[in-house]
Amino acid sequence: MVGMVGGGQLSRMTHDAGIPLGIRFKLLADTPQDSAAQVVAETVLGDYRDLETLRAFAAGCDVITFDHEHVPTEHLKALQADGVVVRPGPHALVNAQDKGVMRAKLDSIGVPCPRHRLVADPADVTAFAGEGSGYPVVLKTVRGGYDGKGVWVVADEQQAQAPFLAGVPVLAEEKVDFVRELAANVVRSPSGQAVAYPVVESLQEDGVCAEVTAPAPELDPALAIEAQELALRIAGELDITGHLAVELFQTRDGRILVNELAMRPHNSGHWSIDGAVTSQFENHLRAVLDLPLGDPRPRAQWTVMVNVLGGDYPDMYHAFLHCMARDPGLRIHMYGKDVKPGRKVGHVTVFGDDLDDVRERARHAAAYLRGTITE
Repeated sequence: MVGMVGGGQLSRMTHDAGIPLGIRFKLLADTPQDSAAQVVAETVLGDYRDLETLRAFAAGCDVITFDHEHVPTEHLKALQADGVVVRPGPHALVNAQDKGVMRAKLDSIGVPCPRHRLVADPADVTAFAGEGSGYPVVLKTVRGGYDGKGVWVVADEQQAQAPFLAGVPVLAEEKVDFVRELAANVVRSPSGQAVAYPVVESLQEDGVCAEVTAPAPELDPALAIEAQELALRIAGELDITGHLAVELFQTRDGRILVNELAMRPHNSGHWSIDGAVTSQFENHLRAVLDLPLGDPRPRAQWTVMVNVLGGDYPDMYHAFLHCMARDPGLRIHMYGKDVKPGRKVGHVTVFGDDLDDVRERARHAAAYLRGTITE
């Protein structure tokens, strides 16, 4: 049995991937309304920050894995000491939990990153800016941030005050002059087998992933291989079991720099449900159970995934009528969430041999489901 901590859409889609394989699935969720709690029969409600809750949840599970990085590291170490199999382990996961730890580790193994260091106060941010090309500077709280939360782009010392109000360590990074954002998704098993998906282009809006194109258009093959090899090396050096997403900047001078790491299925890999031979979700399950990994190759020349953000349609049924009739090849994935403006409530995927056509169809469907277009 696989026990998954976190009741979001990543757990929902991971559970779905395990059904054809007959994998039993147990979920630790916050509420019965959580995305995955709506579809997983064996759901336990509880606080992932409470060690005794985690211990009780782990009973009977062959392995524990996650749909987020927020379980306290010391709790995961305690579970391991109890004999619970935790994948990825706390020694690896801490690099996704703490950006300061991650940067130090990546520096130690020679991974290219933006210029960075921990800063003590707004004056120290100004000193950091002066060590490079000046403001603007990117500031990140070392723990707890995701989807643009916990990240600030500041233009002066006055703006730099906000990140320190939370009372947690702050990481300063240079603002990279990049052409676009890429993601290299890989999966690694405990036995050391690993697979790499095509490098994708990721478009962000307000710090949230809006669209993914697989593979990244017009990416130099040598740079694509470099990104895949880099992600595989990170997975090996950090001893990661499961899925690893390496978010990258492609710079104007032709380099790649590591922006973030995620040690779980990732938004940049959602395209693989419909567009790859084996999805990121199935391969994550195979990895944590130490089963042979599946083929990550794409089914078509191009796949475009566009997130559906909450908008004007709380009831999607009539929107489905339009989208499905207009495009029988469209794949719609909804997460069972209440529709709120700007909230990720689902995604759509289209694949084919004509990138312009595939992109237009995916964007149209996502916009119609959101209610920003009506025809």
